[in-house]
Amino acid sequence: MTVPVRTPELELIADFPCVTGEGPLWVPERRCLYWVDIPPGHLYRYSPDADRAERVWEAPGPIGGFTVQADGDLLLFMGEGRIMQWNAERCRTVLGVPEQRASRFNDVIAGPDGQVLCGTMSTPGQDAADGYLYLLRPDGHMTSLLGRVGTSNGMGFTPDRKYFFHTDTRTCTVTRYPWSRYYGRFDPTKAEDWYVAPDAPDYGRPDGMTVDAQGHLWIAHWDGFGIVHLDARGAVLERLALPVRKVSSVAFGGDDWTDLYVTTAGGDDPGHNGTHAGALYRIRGVARGVPEFRSRILL
Repeated sequence: MTVPVRTPELELIADFPCVTGEGPLWVPERRCLYWVDIPPGHLYRYSPDADRAERVWEAPGPIGGFTVQADGDLLLFMGEGRIMQWNAERCRTVLGVPEQRASRFNDVIAGPDGQVLCGTMSTPGQDAADGYLYLLRPDGHMTSLLGRVGTSNGMGFTPDRKYFFHTDTRTCTVTRYPWSRYYGRFDPTKAEDWYVAPDAPDYGRPDGMTVDAQGHLWIAHWDGFGIVHLDARGAVLERLALPVRKVSSVAFGGDDWTDLYVTTAGGDDPGHNGTHAGALYRIRGVARGVPEFRSRILL
């Protein structure tokens, strides 16, 4: 089956040459979007009302991902297993994962009850499948849910909260798990391969993702020049083509949650990755998203 390819109307929002732009997250009460450039630890903010994008902080190390706490602070998941709490006035280390000192956190997501699912990735010279997916509970206790992960990446929940999606970029697979509201976690023995990217030139590998109000998946594809759109049954509906190679993540935002923000990477080599590689883009009106959950980690 041939998948339709569509070139959407694309807005260049912030032309920063991010090495690995990632983790877009809309904060409705502030009417702004945060995102990061992972390796240098840069935290960015875009405010549509002011039409202004700016770097608001430079962390002491890589930022793999972040959540928004119930009080509005950002919880940053970083290199060397470090977790920090940030607001405009201060930043402090609040937790650490000793076994991840040689690695770093990658993508993370807050769950329905304030917990955080946080994934790690291997570093050069290590086993290609030594990543983990952890569950950080509101009381600060952390447990391992999955081991032997290549690169723990994009995550999301179905609108009815019955299922959880997790991406392993190295195996090009998005896996679906039944989500237990009672236990606040999923059962790893009931894994279902929901999407596997084909081994085709310039199709790329699944990276960050989001789930819209209909339960459709929007999956950024690293080295794939675009976004793959799946319906709620897991069927690929279309590919959205972008002019940059390394499309890293997506998130809905705006007043009615119909603005799709897209982060990209490769700004350190625009000749190979595209003229505006590393920039933040926006696509309007492709679907309606839902607010992301807030983390409620008591620190």
